[in-house]
Amino acid sequence: MILFDHVTKAYPNDKRPALDNVSFHIEANEFVFLVGKSGAGKSTLIKMITKEERPDDGKIIIGGIDLDYVKKRHIPHYRRRIGVVFQDFKLLPTRTVYENVAFALEIAGMSNHDIERSVPRVLDLVELSDKAYKFPDNISGGERQRVSIARAVARQPKILIADEPTGNLDIETGHGILDLLQKINDYGTTVLVTTHDANAVNHLKKRVITLRDGKIVSDQKNHGIYRLDGNNDGISLPHPGHLRPESYLIHNNQNQEPFHPPKRRLIQ
Repeated sequence: MILFDHVTKAYPNDKRPALDNVSFHIEANEFVFLVGKSGAGKSTLIKMITKEERPDDGKIIIGGIDLDYVKKRHIPHYRRRIGVVFQDFKLLPTRTVYENVAFALEIAGMSNHDIERSVPRVLDLVELSDKAYKFPDNISGGERQRVSIARAVARQPKILIADEPTGNLDIETGHGILDLLQKINDYGTTVLVTTHDANAVNHLKKRVITLRDGKIVSDQKNHGIYRLDGNNDGISLPHPGHLRPESYLIHNNQNQEPFHPPKRRLIQ
């Protein structure tokens, strides 16, 4: 589903690459934490997935699509396959909860009929049906994050990226957000969560990829107590650097692939 094969990215005037020969493979329907302190390379990696940045070297394949072949005019279509949740929510303050979710579907070209059918269902999924006509300033931080998640999954993306989704929340509220992401993952969506919060990682014992100074320093299942110092208990996963990226391609010269819905529908 997500393959990085020896990916390097450097910015002018930086002392070291933002990403340095990074290789990993995330399977479809997997839930993975991407962990690292500020400056480790997490944001650059996410920008590579969403095609906001291009690598200087290496190959990136997302959902069977070789990003080298995605033309500029097709980037918006490609991005519709990916839902993104931000730490600071990025909600429209003058629109209600319902309207925030509906607006994302309008931008994607969904008909009014389908919007009216989809929004109540996704609000039910994130447990905000009773907040539909409230404005962002009138709901809690945790509820705002749930709106952000609802907006991100309303189009039923194959991949959901949550960038520091618990960063502005207290521990209990943050755990509720992680549980919601787990529920979305259970419906068949691949989930990638970036964080520098060990408490968030330890709430769900999942695979953890740790970045430090642009390099992957560990890639393991979190069986114990995860620590940001990199000295963690767990089972090391095989490094995928030896894998042939061609084996993950659906098309190696096109920008689209057929849509295959998950085994269970996210929004019933």
